Amino acid sequence: MSHRESNPTLEPRIRVGIGGWKYEPWCDNFYPKGWSASRELEYASRKLTSIEVDGTYYRQQKPETFAKWYGETPDDFVFSLKAIMYATNRRDLAQGEESARWFLESGITQLKEKLGPIVWQFMPTKQFRPVEFERFLRSLPSERDGWRLRHVLDVRHESFRCAEYIALARAFDCTTVFTDSTDYPALGDSTGPFVYLRLMGASSQLAQGFQPDVLDQYAACARWWRDGNEPDGLPRIQPVPSRTAPRDVFVYFINGAKEKAPHAAMALIERLA
Repeated sequence: MSHRESNPTLEPRIRVGIGGWKYEPWCDNFYPKGWSASRELEYASRKLTSIEVDGTYYRQQKPETFAKWYGETPDDFVFSLKAIMYATNRRDLAQGEESARWFLESGITQLKEKLGPIVWQFMPTKQFRPVEFERFLRSLPSERDGWRLRHVLDVRHESFRCAEYIALARAFDCTTVFTDSTDYPALGDSTGPFVYLRLMGASSQLAQGFQPDVLDQYAACARWWRDGNEPDGLPRIQPVPSRTAPRDVFVYFINGAKEKAPHAAMALIERLA
């Protein structure tokens, strides 16, 4: 039994954040003037409730790095980690199994209870091949060092918009990213035990990146998902289930007008307070 599962007092939460914490424009519009770059995570983690770490996608981190992140953030903060790109950017996913294993053994459990979902992001050209993806999903462990591992699939090719993919992701308890991007398929079917949004539609013309009514809608949907319901109007492959169990919800403002991401996240957190 994992540590997370052994604590029945942990209620489902809505966590809201951004991708990473280092971005030059944030020095002018998010971090206080003159704020030390070495303390940016300290500041961001006290304004947001989660961060999706992009750096783990590009290079392997050391256990000491994860332990440092753990120590710099509040007790109730959570990191999502993008898995190393060499595990998923493959013509045949079987070729990436060793890279996936190295990533999972790189010390990520030094984050302890602050370890959130692991995002496996696939190239937009990567098509759905059922046998290949079943082997990949079967290789993903459910825990490491006694800590539960929660997996997210960021699939970006239209071939994943099919019932066979939805059924396969559900069979292995893997959540599928829901995005507002017009470049990738928006899959509104819930396939895992939590919900994971990557929002990319921010506008540089808006103070908070999104119109107020759009942020209101995201807040309402997040509460709906958390409480075990399914919002209406999402693009789905399968019929809408009447109700599911209450679950964690993760919302990240990732792309688009990235300079607005912290403001969008803080505006959503305020609505959820």
